[in-house]
Formats: sequence, C-alpha cells, structure tokens
Amino acid sequence: MDFALSEEQERLQGAARDLLARECPMERVRKIAAEPSGHDPALWRAFAEAGWLGVLVPEAHGGAGLALLDAAVLLHELGRAVAPGPFLASSVAAVVALREAGTRAQQERWLPRLASGEAVATVALFDGVDARPDGDALGGTAAPARGGFALDGTRTFVPYGALADLVIAAFRTRAASSARGAAAAAGRRARGGASRAPAGRDRNAAQRAGAGGPGRAPARGAASWRGVGLFAVPGTARGLRKTALVSVDATQRDAELAFRRVAVARDAALGGANGAGDAARAIARVLDACAIAVAADSLGGAERALERAVAYVKVREQFGRPVGSFQAVQHMAAEAAARIEPARALLWYAAWAFDARPREAPLAAAMAKAACCDVYRAVARTAVEMHGGVGFTWENDMHFHLKRSLANAAAFGEADWHRERVAEATLD
Repeated sequence: MDFALSEEQERLQGAARDLLARECPMERVRKIAAEPSGHDPALWRAFAEAGWLGVLVPEAHGGAGLALLDAAVLLHELGRAVAPGPFLASSVAAVVALREAGTRAQQERWLPRLASGEAVATVALFDGVDARPDGDALGGTAAPARGGFALDGTRTFVPYGALADLVIAAFRTRAASSARGAAAAAGRRARGGASRAPAGRDRNAAQRAGAGGPGRAPARGAASWRGVGLFAVPGTARGLRKTALVSVDATQRDAELAFRRVAVARDAALGGANGAGDAARAIARVLDACAIAVAADSLGGAERALERAVAYVKVREQFGRPVGSFQAVQHMAAEAAARIEPARALLWYAAWAFDARPREAPLAAAMAKAACCDVYRAVARTAVEMHGGVGFTWENDMHFHLKRSLANAAAFGEADWHRERVAEATLD
C-alpha cells in the first residue's frame, strides 16, 4: 500500500507552505496571539481567496468538494506554521457536521458562507471539566417549546466559540434523557448500587465505574451519542452567553458557551425535526474528522520544531565547534526523527480512510490522534532542549510549538482515551 501523497496533493502542500511563509510568518503569529480574539480577518480572507476554507464544501455550494485527506494536507502546513485561526472548527468540524446531517436548506444557507469566509462556524460537543468525546457525560437538554426547541446547558472547550456566527451544538432531547435516566436507574437497582456517583474530581472515572465495573470504560463511538441531536444556533441567539477561556496555547482559542433556554426553530435541528433526537452517526464522524485534523496539525508542528532545532544546533557553537557535532545532540535529533516517520503513515492512512473506508476510520483516527499528539509533545520538548537556555525564553519561537503540542494533546480526546478505543476495538 502506498502512503505517499499524490502529485496534486504535493502541489497543494507546496502552495500552502509558500502562502503561509508569506502571509503567516512568526512575527504575524506573535501579533495575532497577542490579540484578544486570536483571529486575524485579513489572514482569514487570504485563506478564503486560496480556496482553503471550502476544501470540504461540495462544489454545488461553492467549495472544492475534496476529501479529508486534502484538508489534512492543509492542516499539516497550518501546524508547521503554528498558524492561528478557526480553520479546524469552521472548515472541518462544522462543514463535516453540515455535510453529514444538515438539511438541504441548512446546507444552502451556511456552506457557501463558510467557503467564502463570510461566516465562521464551530461545534459545541463537550460538557464538563475535560474534552473527552463521551456522549454519556453530556448534560443539558433540548426540550420542545413553541414549535421548536429550548436549549439548556453549558458547552465547554468550544473552539473559537466566542467569535462564531454559527454554533452546531449537541443536546440530548428530553425524551431521550428520560429514557436514558430510567435505564440508568434500572441498572443501578439491578446492581444494588447507590443512586449517586462517587464524589471526587474525576467525573468520568465515576461514570466508568457505574457503567460496568471498576476500570471498564463505557462504549465508545456513536453508541454513546444515541439520543443526542445537533442544532444550528446563531452566534447571536438570545440566551447564549459566551465566555473566552484562558489556554496554555495563545494560537488557538476556546470558549465556554452557556445556553439558557435558547429558543431555536424546529428547522434548526440538523437532519430536520425527525432527526433531532439522534445525530449519533454524524457526531461520531465529526469527532473522527477532528481527531484526524488535530493529528495532521501535530505532525506538521513536530516536523517544523525539529527542523528549527536542527538548524539552530548547526550554527550554535560551544567549545569552538557547532553543538550539532556532539553525539548526544545528534542522538536527540535522530530519536525525534524516528518518532515522526511512523506517525506520518498513521496520519495519511487515517485521513484517506475517512472517505475511502469509513468503517475503518474510527480506529484509524484514534491511532493517528494518539500517536501524532504524543510525537508532537515529545519532539517539541526535545527541540526546546536542543536550543539550550535560549529555548526557554519568550523571544525564541519554540515555546509556541511546545504550548500548541500540549493543547493538541488535550483536544478531542487525550491519547489514553483514544488508546482505550483501539484496545476495545481490538479485543471485541
């Protein structure tokens, strides 16, 4: 099997690298990172003019109609440049959600605007103190109200939620919540367990213990999202409160969105009113796409961090010779390079499988996300150390890679969570 990119994808990669070198040098990254919004409309327009924002948007709606593998090529280059902006949220997550579950009217309204850069969208799927993609932990409800729905709940870790014109939010319907609660109560009675989860900081650990015994995780993938609907909510909706979150990574921004009886029409439900109670498959596809997207960003960042470090040790002298001539430093670089290459194959296979072999995509996405994020974090740390003391200074650019690697590791499920998915799929 050939894991190499096609000639067209290599040309896309080269063009993207050239554009980012012109439009997004580190000086501009620093400037955008210092802005409260973390977003540069002029840079966003440059991406739109290059056709990047519509890479996954069907041609009928003004996009390029390409595959996730092509988007991963762009994300790889964005990661190399540690480029700020809501590309992953708007041009990947939201577009995949609309493609998978949106009605024709929703697609016609939003996809052309997302492709042109006129609007920015995001997805709001998480509820709690971490970003584990676990539908069982989702709180809040979408209750029928006046011919539509009233949305109540809080969504955390919403990428670029503070500036989004469209929020595609996940809520459990009241009927589904009641049925789920009754089933959980029956399960507790059958086990003779307590009606309340154990106290403690790890809410997910309590849920895992109550879902099948200590150490056993609940079912992964689409199963945990059954009974959850997706709703297209305008960013200016009444009752929607946005709070920017402070993150270790200033090149990417998250927000907390509080929905307080936010009224939406019946046609706001992705898939139409009949699909409002079950968007499980679409959510699972969005999460797989996002895992692959973060993996691509991470691999690109790891490559660039190592390149910067190698270039530095070639010119930095100590004891009258370049520090790169010392065997210990060479070993650091060699080990970092050896980490990157296997992850590359995992990434490109997962990105290809998303469209070509959808049944294999969840497992491939989990493997790529875990591997690439681990590699980025390890390589970024090594690259900082190869710079010596200057690598720890604000003036040096290496801290951008290190901080982005930490943020990417936590986004859309940490490595341990994805490895649990792989283990479950392997053992089943």
